[in-house]
Formats: sequence, structure tokens, C-alpha cells
Amino acid sequence: MQAHNYAPSRMNLLLLDNAENDSRAVVTGERHQHIRKVLKLQQGDTLRVGMINGPVGIATVAEQSDTSTTLQLSINSPASPPLPLTLILALPRPQMIKRILQTIATMGVHELHLIQTGKVEKSFWQSPAVTDQAIREQLILGLEQGVATHLPTVHKHMRFRPFAEDVLPSITPTNKKLIAHLGDYPSCPSLQPKEACTMVIGPEGGFTEREVENFVNNDYQPVQLGARVLKVETAVPVLISKLYY
Repeated sequence: MQAHNYAPSRMNLLLLDNAENDSRAVVTGERHQHIRKVLKLQQGDTLRVGMINGPVGIATVAEQSDTSTTLQLSINSPASPPLPLTLILALPRPQMIKRILQTIATMGVHELHLIQTGKVEKSFWQSPAVTDQAIREQLILGLEQGVATHLPTVHKHMRFRPFAEDVLPSITPTNKKLIAHLGDYPSCPSLQPKEACTMVIGPEGGFTEREVENFVNNDYQPVQLGARVLKVETAVPVLISKLYY
């Protein structure tokens, strides 16, 4: 079994790929160096580990060399479940997307739809930060920060009209549906832990009125956080916290 070799900012949890069911994992690259030089773990020491979309547990350093750390695994405790939250998010600027992806994974978002809107520059989709691999790397870093294992499912929609006409009506039709939008609307509600919700968050410049109409016509209720205009990277954790924390 191989550990992912993304560079961790800190290692609250080491996530492992659950494609195999071995009792040992070999860690190489920057994560090995982090274990060895930052955490300063040696043979016999332990750290927290988890399987992607699976349980969590403890790993013991069984062997260590200059290039790798071999871990003996004991992974049998259930991980924290994700929130019953689907997030529809206008594609953020490339310099923001990494932090936002880490945040939604840390906070437990179940599913993410990245969409094109009128105020999103189409060139954003060409950013290296929006490749499937880059998105996965940031989500895993967020999970390790939050000591969680559920990898959010991510969908990318590069045209708004096909998304609004073909995808939006089928997204979790029985959920509570909310759209964050400035205006004289009710405040964002607080939900019960198991109450499912789909939340829509727009780009830096906000949604156009026509875009808001598309969501309202699909039974999305506009809500607001107050008079202050927040950056998307701030609005995302604030809205998730209002809903579930």
C-alpha cells in the first residue's frame, strides 16, 4: 500500500489509498521526510492514519531508511461522517481555489459542484489548480488537517446553461435548497446535524439576476449573512459554520 506523496503542512492524519487491504504501508517522498525530520518519528513510534473513504487508526513505524518509512497499520475505528451538504460553487480565482478546497474537505462537505457563471473568467478553467489531480491533492490536505477521510465528490461544469437546465434539477431534489445572495433576504439558518442541504455560493462579483432566477425557479431560497460583502474564501467556511456548527 502506498501513501500519497503530497506535501503536508502538518500531519494530523496520514491518509492512505484503500485500493489495497494490506497491513503495511510504505511512505516515500516529502511525507517520509516530514515523518522523519519534522515529526521526528523513529522505529516504534506511532501516528494517526486513515483510509480514504474508510476507517482511521494508528500506524507504528516498523522500518525507516533515508528514502522511505514503513508503517505497520492498525486501522479499525470509524471516521467522522461527512456533513449532508452539497455545495454548488462558482469557480473561484486560481489563487483562492486551493484554500477553499482544503476548507471544504476539513469541514466535511460531502459533494462539490464547480460551475461557470457570468462573472467567472473562462480562463480560470485552464489553471493547473483546477486539474483533477490538483483538486484531489488539496482535498486530501484538507482531510488530513481535519482528521477525516471522506473525499468529497467533485463535479466541474464549464457552461452555466447546460448545468442549469440539465444538472441542477436533479441535484438532491429532496434537500433543503439555499443560495447565498446579498439583499433583503432571511438570514442563513442553522440546521440539524443530519438535515441535508444544498448551498449555492457565487463568485466574487456575485450572481447575475438571471442566474439567481434559475436557482429560485428550482426552489432555492435566497439567504444572506448580513450587509458586509465577504470574499468567497471567507464566505464558504462562514456559511458551513452557520448551517452545521
